[in-house]
Amino acid sequence: MSDWIDVCATDDIEEEDVIRFDHGAHSYAIYHSPEGEFFATDGLCTHEQVHLADGLVMDHIIECPKHNGQFNYKTGKASRLPACDHLGTYPVRVVDGRVQMQLSE
Repeated sequence: MSDWIDVCATDDIEEEDVIRFDHGAHSYAIYHSPEGEFFATDGLCTHEQVHLADGLVMDHIIECPKHNGQFNYKTGKASRLPACDHLGTYPVRVVDGRVQMQLSE
């Protein structure tokens, strides 16, 4: 079963930025790309469980604020050590100016 969860308004996230979104016991990171698209990944770095929303976004890369590991937020792929494990990614859509993320149960 899948549910679309309302996350935020589209203008709550500047282009080339990220916000934290907590739902239940999980933390997610929601990104606004330079092209105006939205993406969602797991919110914690796979290296040391630090919140990625506190990191730096450059193009399609999120850099962890603790040890500078990097991930491509479009694919979840770890792209710079010490991050080795990829992030989970989640479908995102925009409906009536609201960003929604799909969670599978």
